[in-house]
Amino acid sequence: MIKVAVDVMGGDYAPAEMVAGAVQAVNANREISVLLVGQEPAVAEELKKHNFPVEQIQIVPATEIIETEEPPVNAIRKKKDSSIVVGMNLVKKKEADAFVSAGSSGAILVGGQVIVGRIKGVERPPLAPLIPTEKGASLLIDCGANVDARASHLVQFARMGSIYMEHVMGVKNPRVAIVNIGAEEEKGNALVKETFPLLKECRDINFIGSIEAREIPHGGADVIVCEAFVGNVILKLYEGVGATLISKVKSGMMVNLRSKVGALLVKPALKETLKSFDSSQYGGAPLLGLNGLVVKTHGNSKAKEVCNSILQCVAFKEQGINDKIRESLTAENQENKE
Repeated sequence: MIKVAVDVMGGDYAPAEMVAGAVQAVNANREISVLLVGQEPAVAEELKKHNFPVEQIQIVPATEIIETEEPPVNAIRKKKDSSIVVGMNLVKKKEADAFVSAGSSGAILVGGQVIVGRIKGVERPPLAPLIPTEKGASLLIDCGANVDARASHLVQFARMGSIYMEHVMGVKNPRVAIVNIGAEEEKGNALVKETFPLLKECRDINFIGSIEAREIPHGGADVIVCEAFVGNVILKLYEGVGATLISKVKSGMMVNLRSKVGALLVKPALKETLKSFDSSQYGGAPLLGLNGLVVKTHGNSKAKEVCNSILQCVAFKEQGINDKIRESLTAENQENKE
């Protein structure tokens, strides 16, 4: 049974939606055990509202909460009994296979590196969310962890992203592209120009060159490589445009009687189309390159996204992604020596 620790106190809708998502996950998969980490009275009160197999959910007490506005390093250091620190220590001690949180991004990034620790040879662990595209989903790496990345970091991101897409998402020989302002190799800022030839030389990835932002929704590549500033802008714009379009489509269908009748006719097809572009179906963003699995979900995650974030941990664990990343780094080091 795979054990997933969930930070019940993190996120805009904690603890209610975090608990609800955990319940949905154990009801959907009998091979998952969830450790709800947080303030015991509040967690127990929420659990009373749900029906679930009691043997699959356990409360792990944590008295403190790390708030979003707190300095991450100080918070991790001082709040030893916070839900984030307690949950990550469960992963470190191998008492949990994964940790899921919608809490402070900074604290999760710092805690992941300081408590769980990086795989030997990993320079920087990136946040890598799946984003919906016309052809399914692409991995955006990095979307928020390393705003001052170097070329060597982006090369590792490409390798780790390829491993994730192939073994978790089942995409054979995933296409890797670097975000750029044009398709030509000579375009881009200093970081992109330095990284591009390094990616071309990588024999273990399927590098297809540059990708412009407008090609991302069309599924122009399976792994989208960039540093965190660019990645976060892409992700937030993606989400904002998607939410706005859905809102405008819905309001447009309610303009008059004719549009309302038309809406009834197209509703089934439209619902299915909009569902395919709902990013919450993919869960959260794993922090790749750590000694254990840490998944960051959106701060405004509802039960559905929390549930999917927990369920995605199963594939990650079953496919041994961390072991494959270690093997890739070992092979890379061996190549460099030769």
